[in-house]
Amino acid sequence: MTTKQMDCALELSKTLNFSRAAENLFISQPSLTYQIQCLENELGFRLFDRSGKGADLTPAGTQFCGELQRIRDELKVAVERGQNMSSRYSEALNVCIPMRSCIYFLPQIMQKFETVLPHVSLNIRFLYDDSRVDLFLRGEQDILFARESELKRFSNIRMAPLFHSRFYLVLRKDDPLAGRELVTMADLSGRTFMVGGGSPTELIVVQKRIVESGQVSVLNCPDHETALANVAAKRGIVLTPGFTNDHNGEFEWVPFDCSEHISCVLGYHREDLRESTRYFIELAQAAYAHTDTVPL
Repeated sequence: MTTKQMDCALELSKTLNFSRAAENLFISQPSLTYQIQCLENELGFRLFDRSGKGADLTPAGTQFCGELQRIRDELKVAVERGQNMSSRYSEALNVCIPMRSCIYFLPQIMQKFETVLPHVSLNIRFLYDDSRVDLFLRGEQDILFARESELKRFSNIRMAPLFHSRFYLVLRKDDPLAGRELVTMADLSGRTFMVGGGSPTELIVVQKRIVESGQVSVLNCPDHETALANVAAKRGIVLTPGFTNDHNGEFEWVPFDCSEHISCVLGYHREDLRESTRYFIELAQAAYAHTDTVPL
């Protein structure tokens, strides 16, 4: 299967019209038809049903083109990175970031890194699901921003400490609690409190204590983004670690009165002794050392 065949199949799956797909690809319609036929012959099943009005995806074609789009996107990224490496860089450092607070510090880290190590391609990838740890453990990522509790069980991983993330109550700016310097358990009486969404163990401990107090009603929420939407819609309030703050100023983040916190670290592979890895970690630790004005 060639990239040209991939692009032909994907474009036709979007337009479902041979003439329009060929025009969008800047090729002739017979050329498009030929590429689709070659691909179907190689695969051993039909992707499209032809008709006088155009084309329709077969059930197999729908499944295949959905997966093909993901593969084509990944291939495009790989090619672009390869082109960058061949023209400008002699080394790559892959950093995976699941923490929204990193957006606040990342630009200054990147600028300093690239000034000192211009020959290293610094590749940043944002991933918020559990796959990020798997990618890191497989060696596809060199450095991972993570919770200490996620990585401490792996013996082949080193951890560089960054900061302790406190828990904050996320509120609308017009919420009566928004002006407080600290929110206590008693302040939550009568409020709707959101829980769920894959909360880390450290947060679950605090959530459970609040729920068991009997002072709040509970609303289950599937993820952080939905929780913020509910806050904006006045459907409830949510407790969350400071590292989920993207610092866009949309909400008030008020510290919650509890002793629990989450230790955040940079994970890196034990055998990775490169200067680029060491320098990125030093820059990140220096940036996070000055967080007194930024809630984390």
